[in-house]
Amino acid sequence: MTGDGTRAVRAGLPEPVAYEPSLPGPVFAAHYHLPGEPVGPYTYGRDENPTWTRLEEAIGELESPGTAAETVVFPSGMGAVSAVLLSQVRSGDAVVLPSDGYQALPLVRERLEAYGVEVRTAPTAGDAQLRVLDGAKLLWIETPSNPGLDVCDIRRLAGAAHAAGALVAVDNTLATPLGQRPLDLGADFSVASGTKALTGHGDVLLGYVCCRDPERAAAVRKWRKTAGAVTGPMEAWLAHRSLATLQLRVDRQAVTALALAEALRERPEVTGLRHPGLPDDPAHPVAAAQMRAGRFGCVVSFTLPGRAHAERFLAALRLVDEATSFGGVRSTAERRGRWGGDAVPEGFIRFSVGVEDTDDLLTDVLRALDEAAGPTAQG
Repeated sequence: MTGDGTRAVRAGLPEPVAYEPSLPGPVFAAHYHLPGEPVGPYTYGRDENPTWTRLEEAIGELESPGTAAETVVFPSGMGAVSAVLLSQVRSGDAVVLPSDGYQALPLVRERLEAYGVEVRTAPTAGDAQLRVLDGAKLLWIETPSNPGLDVCDIRRLAGAAHAAGALVAVDNTLATPLGQRPLDLGADFSVASGTKALTGHGDVLLGYVCCRDPERAAAVRKWRKTAGAVTGPMEAWLAHRSLATLQLRVDRQAVTALALAEALRERPEVTGLRHPGLPDDPAHPVAAAQMRAGRFGCVVSFTLPGRAHAERFLAALRLVDEATSFGGVRSTAERRGRWGGDAVPEGFIRFSVGVEDTDDLLTDVLRALDEAAGPTAQG
């Protein structure tokens, strides 16, 4: 089996054809020539597209190398999340969600409850979702969690969920398939927002679902067709193009993120520092056991003393964009409390490390911290 970098560069490419590009351009088509019976790989643009097919094959090779898996792409991460939940559960079922997950999950909860689905929640840390599994139809895991960076044991939770008759879906957005393979750890679905590290350039909205069971994949694909939640061919092509540098980006970001976390440990004004790669982080033992090749992600979270202090810090940064999302080639940071959907302090910072030179980024962050602290702290 080839290595991650080789796989990322070659995944989903067609067999070489003389004088043709290695990655054919996007196919823009609402309909296809379709004589006779409506059978064949491509019939109508809401159902399938050759550009999606190549991307789906590529993601499947990364999420499940060596074992057949099917991937279904969506126009956003939330499209993928909704597809799994709404295709797999029905009125009267129970679903377990993380209480500390992505801030749009409460919107999904509202919709599920409106459809008569019972929703239970528990934190990611300490595998707390085990306590509310009894009778559930589906367990939703987010590890590392966003934005708190807690980690749970996927294999342990998946084993318990399956013993209880529940399906398991893992949000793999932060880890990427190069950092973590949920299907290998027992999950039924690996779901992610490709908007973030997978595509990594901050210019594409994308989501996907990957699973090994053809019937479950068919249910997700049927939901996509029914809802019309289809990806544009240009976005799919841009995403596939971006996969070639995934390993380079993920590895560079992981190294710099750990260096940033280590530097922040020395700052007296920084509290609540979290990064799974830190040996003393509460999540590190489980993360080290299930995340691959030391790829602990590009996100570091920490808290500064209050809203005003955090905003001074963000304003002082020169190499870092104040923006939401994470995983891009340009570092970003934000005061996460400004959205109001996460249970975090007012001074909580979610910092996404890009691919800038490590020394340059650390210099910028430390200088911004000095400026934000004021003359007394600097002296």
